[in-house]
Amino acid sequence: MSLFSNRIDAGQKLAERLSGYSGHKDLLVLALPRGGVPVAFEVAKELGAQLDVFIVRKLGVPGHEELAMGAIASGGIRVLNMDVVRSLRISDNTIATVAAAEQVELERREQTYRKGKPEPHIAGRTVILIDDGLATGATMSAAVKAVRTQKPAHLIVAVPTAAKDTCENFAAEVDETICLTTPEPFYGVGAWYTDFSQTSDNEVCNLLEKAAKMETQEEGKG
Repeated sequence: MSLFSNRIDAGQKLAERLSGYSGHKDLLVLALPRGGVPVAFEVAKELGAQLDVFIVRKLGVPGHEELAMGAIASGGIRVLNMDVVRSLRISDNTIATVAAAEQVELERREQTYRKGKPEPHIAGRTVILIDDGLATGATMSAAVKAVRTQKPAHLIVAVPTAAKDTCENFAAEVDETICLTTPEPFYGVGAWYTDFSQTSDNEVCNLLEKAAKMETQEEGKG
């Protein structure tokens, strides 16, 4: 049985849970593209918050790409899982080669989604990191580490659904963790959506443009 009809529905339900942050000064909603963007759009709309993307690319171990040895993120940030690097004796050259390849895709997405706009200012702000769900949480963990280096005042991870253990693990990493549902057994993020079709680059761009227009209108009222 699915818990959410689609990402819009999930975002609206997540926004209800986050309603205490509505109108909060210096609030920033950061979405992990692509699937996190439709969810985060609904949250930003309800809370009257700025919406932007935070792009993370996993650095997979060559030959075992599903195993993350680290990640790169928006803002030129690189996070390494030193346990994996040491145990598999991964060389600096190997890390550099994989990072360079992922950097190409990260820059493509930055260019596609941001269209030359500067990255949002994070220091001293309340930041809500949003994705459409967490299975292992590796990508979100990299995002958290990367955002932390930019010194937000308060950092929240908020998702519609997550594996119970994964959700609990984030409690030590951020100021607040909100996982609306932690079904067991988990199966995977898509299992809890009726419609979990892939979000396209076009959809991401359209939602970011709509959010920017709403933000401009709000500033005009102020």
